[in-house]
Amino acid sequence: MDEMLLLTRILLVGFICALLVSSGLTCGPGRGIGKRRHPKKLTPLAYKQFIPNVAEKTLGASGRYEGKITRNSERFKELTPNYNPDIIFKDEENTGADRLMTQRCKDKLNALAISVMNQWPGVKLRVTEGWDEDGHHSEESLHYEGRAVDITTSDRDRSKYGMLARLAVEAGFDWVYYESKAHIHCSVKAENSVAAKSGGCFPGSATVHLEQGGTKLVKDLSPGDRVLVADAEGRLLYSDFLAFLDREDGSHKLFYVIETRQPRARLLLTAAHLLFVAPQHNQSQAGTPSSRALFASRVRPGQRVYVLGEGGRQLLPAAVHSVSLREEASGAYAPLTAQGTILINRVLASCYAVIEEHSWAHWAFAPFRLLQGMLAAFCPSGGGAPTGAPATPGIHWYSRLLYRIGSWVLDSDSLHPLGMVVPSS
Repeated sequence: MDEMLLLTRILLVGFICALLVSSGLTCGPGRGIGKRRHPKKLTPLAYKQFIPNVAEKTLGASGRYEGKITRNSERFKELTPNYNPDIIFKDEENTGADRLMTQRCKDKLNALAISVMNQWPGVKLRVTEGWDEDGHHSEESLHYEGRAVDITTSDRDRSKYGMLARLAVEAGFDWVYYESKAHIHCSVKAENSVAAKSGGCFPGSATVHLEQGGTKLVKDLSPGDRVLVADAEGRLLYSDFLAFLDREDGSHKLFYVIETRQPRARLLLTAAHLLFVAPQHNQSQAGTPSSRALFASRVRPGQRVYVLGEGGRQLLPAAVHSVSLREEASGAYAPLTAQGTILINRVLASCYAVIEEHSWAHWAFAPFRLLQGMLAAFCPSGGGAPTGAPATPGIHWYSRLLYRIGSWVLDSDSLHPLGMVVPSS
């Protein structure tokens, strides 16, 4: 079985590479098999622009303020000094405070320092403000937690600051703001932030409809189960459950709560998960060209989602009555079906997350579905176990692979900032 698992993974990786080449993702001037990929073109931020385009202390950016850290507080141990020789710290207080920051902020700042030297040889990154212990910033500033820095270049050439902001985005800061003509403001999520690890999932308490009748908790799904889904035309059918793309038993997660009244439904899902939204006119079919899949974090009251009607025979567009946030400790699960859609708590959702293109994501999982079908055909007793749900909780290896490919091919702002937590390599 171990040999079959290894062979399956090798075949999948090879198939993905072949598909990427044939689709043109690795084509173009100066690119192709055996040629080094050119760096993507970076666009400087405009003055007063911020990325992502949401408020700093919201879920989609650096998250909420968690309280001021002082030298005498228990949380002071969360701060670590940064002695990187490639970074100049202004430290006008002569206390070393500007060098103190969270580990996440330190990691992003060190990555940015390398990018700055590569972009402008002879120029270094300069930090003008880091952790603030003197109350010089606005109330609830992330500077008080060591989660924010204000930066310039060592030569203080303001014509470079727009590109410096872009480099900060690429370095992985959770929020970057071209705040002033004199500096760029960058911040990160808290180390223990639920938002930093929200992924793209449903809670374990969510239910699905089974072909043999009745419902089942999503956390109890296993390969071979057939669950209610919808096709591209909005028709209901049953499809094979293939695997969990992410499975975190008993974990704490922050979920968006999407509620409708007519028909009444309530769905919990994480920020980066895709939910199908109906057009605003009188079309009711889920698969019409004007339907689209949105990140849960972008769904607003008044928009319409697709809910299973009372008879259980058709999908009906239902206006979203409220959107709220709720933390649950029932785990987080991302089920994948052969169809790529799923009815969860009677609401139609995509099986995919991270990128706001359902069709792209479904295409990307074509090799996985093909190999899953081949394994089921050749090893009917074992089903799809080798590529199915992983033996240990966590993100499925295939999802990790696609995320790394997507990070290489796509711009960073094409991926949801809360989409996936992958360990640093």
